Amino acid sequence: MAPRLRPLLAAVPYAALAAAYSFNFKNTPRQCQNLEIGITGSGKPPYSVLIIPFGPTPLPNSIEARRITDVSFNGTESSVSFQLKFPENSQFVAVVSDSTGFGSGGTSAVVTVLSGDDGCFDSTKTVQPPFLFHTTPDHLLVTCTSSRIWWDNSTVQGTPSFQGVIPGGQSFSIPEGPLSDIVGQGTGFSWSPPVRVGTVLLLVGGDDRGLGTGGSNTYTMQDGNVYSCLNNTSPSSTPGSPAGGSYPTSTDGSGVNLGSGGGSHVDVGAIVGGVIGGVVGAIALALVILFAVRRQRFKQGTKERPVDLLQDQDNDGPGDGRPPEYYRPEPFVLPDPTVASTTLEGSVAGTAPYAPGLGTRASTDHRQSYLSTSTSETGLTGLRPPASSAPSTSTRKSPMPPSFRPVNIIQHDDAGPSEPPPPPEEEPETIELPPAYTNIRRDAPRPSQEGEQGEGVAGSSGATTQATAAQA
Repeated sequence: MAPRLRPLLAAVPYAALAAAYSFNFKNTPRQCQNLEIGITGSGKPPYSVLIIPFGPTPLPNSIEARRITDVSFNGTESSVSFQLKFPENSQFVAVVSDSTGFGSGGTSAVVTVLSGDDGCFDSTKTVQPPFLFHTTPDHLLVTCTSSRIWWDNSTVQGTPSFQGVIPGGQSFSIPEGPLSDIVGQGTGFSWSPPVRVGTVLLLVGGDDRGLGTGGSNTYTMQDGNVYSCLNNTSPSSTPGSPAGGSYPTSTDGSGVNLGSGGGSHVDVGAIVGGVIGGVVGAIALALVILFAVRRQRFKQGTKERPVDLLQDQDNDGPGDGRPPEYYRPEPFVLPDPTVASTTLEGSVAGTAPYAPGLGTRASTDHRQSYLSTSTSETGLTGLRPPASSAPSTSTRKSPMPPSFRPVNIIQHDDAGPSEPPPPPEEEPETIELPPAYTNIRRDAPRPSQEGEQGEGVAGSSGATTQATAAQA
């Protein structure tokens, strides 16, 4: 039964990873200034926080002045303040624990230290942990594949312990198997990490002097094509929002983590940004639609129509095809002269004068006037003066009447469809009819043969007689 229970017992350290409480940074982490951490929720004091350096050192010449810092809360207090002896632009990960186990309060994402005060660390000397540990294969951890964690037993105090820390995820204690001594590798045990491929994992060592006294190593889980050790309780880097609340995550302070200590954290920034983005998008869409509608109406209002001087009259024309009132021709009428002539030019007694515009002779029944009629090309009648006027028959003296120039009024068609041309004249069809036989005359009845002969002789004689007489 023992082999069957071994996987279940190995999973026990990872089962209690869901925290009923968490923590927040109450101020911004700054170089050599006090950092205050508060507990949120219901944990089981006493509490502790472990500050683990992450990433390369920002100091010149690769000087590593950072140490793993393990800070305990006083009694049952829910907050603690301590000096952060980390240089600016360096990074760390914070893990909070209580009496129930390591990492029960959650793990922060990678935190960046901003500028602050000076003088809390030696920037010219690299620090060393009290003891060091190693892994075989060196600096390599493979998912669900056995690796050996070992150390120099002469440098530790008591029994070493090791913890796994996933930045922004879950942290857990590593169960120790049977210890063994190997020449050249010291004392150690084998461990198959139940962590998914690609996860960043910090391996932290400690002994009776405290957590982190053996330093830490950073690994990225590799794929060994074996996944039998993974289950729903396996540590993950994305269990929810990282613990720690709001804190900077970039060297210039622009990146800020908005995670909270509990799984029920609401990302206010994301909600506000989404609402603002939605409102702006809706306004922009409404403006685009309004612009399109107004442009369509403008195009419809200013759409060009064909020019038609006769029909396009804004509905104020007669509507029967005739030109509007202001296009209709009017005759040019001259005022009546003072003295009228008795006859039209070129008239003689008993004849009518010839009207050039009409092509016919005008009627002799005219009123005495200096004007004669003329016809335009469209058949409209106008008035024009004659070429010359006859002398007046009035007995009184009067001035000579004025002479007027000939005026022809021509009405032009300025619009409207042209009339179709008349059809071509067809050649008359020739129809041939048979004779009716109605004009046939009958011959007179012939006399008897004897009579015909006597008449013939007589006729001949007479003809001969006449011919002889004519000759005589």
